Amino acid sequence: MAEAFANHYGSDVLSAASAGLSPISHVARDTVRVMAEKNVDVSSHVPQLYDPRETVKFDLIVNLSGLTLPGIPSDHLLEWKVADPYRSSIEKYQATRDEVERLVMKLILDLRRQSEPKAKKRKV
Repeated sequence: MAEAFANHYGSDVLSAASAGLSPISHVARDTVRVMAEKNVDVSSHVPQLYDPRETVKFDLIVNLSGLTLPGIPSDHLLEWKVADPYRSSIEKYQATRDEVERLVMKLILDLRRQSEPKAKKRKV
């Protein structure tokens, strides 16, 4: 959800990629459904496995897992406490979606405020 919202709303200031500590082989059907309600298509997204060696390629890491991620300097890390709705009710998916959207929009607005016109996109 976060990657999709970031790329959908903030492509002028960032380029987002996501990975999980235990990704499933496909995007959950209810995730596709609730994101479609926001006109964001995630149906073809392929979940990736988190690799700590890849973090050096990014300006900022946003951790939604609730677990400690090794090897990331604290000034490059944002911790978002968001409940994982997997196998929950559709209402929990929608609540999580809305919370993630709010957090992503705040991040995008903060990056826009920090950026000069025509500044380089950040990788998140």
